[in-house]
Amino acid sequence: MAENFLIGQLAARTGRSVHTIRWYEAQGLIPGVARDAGRRRVYGELHISWLDLMDRLRRTGMSIAEMREYTALVKQGSGTLGKRQALLSAHREQVKGMIAEWQLALRLLDKKIDFYDEWVSSGKRPAVKIAASTGPAPKSRPKAKPHRPVKA
Repeated sequence: MAENFLIGQLAARTGRSVHTIRWYEAQGLIPGVARDAGRRRVYGELHISWLDLMDRLRRTGMSIAEMREYTALVKQGSGTLGKRQALLSAHREQVKGMIAEWQLALRLLDKKIDFYDEWVSSGKRPAVKIAASTGPAPKSRPKAKPHRPVKA
């Protein structure tokens, strides 16, 4: 038999606050929440993986509106599998682009740290090495926002 638990237990198991879980639910981002005879929310194991998915989508820059759209498609059933796949595939491409931008930034940071390592160890300012451009500056687009619990 599948284990069921209340919101406090879900919060403890997922590391999220009760407030955050309630906010996600109020936003329509947690499908299938039942209530017991006392009208308390009852969650199951699937809600843990669902919260993990929602957290990852948010951390990778998916908007709340897109997350609502995805959740709505899930609630509609298997007839929306193609739409769900397309939505996640499009988001995946955006994430890949963000990863490429972060890799460029990481390389630049590594070079700057190496520059300072050389300066500190030698006591002399190294000559500045002009690197060939790695390509045009990335197109401006909304940056991924860090994940923060949202106050309702």
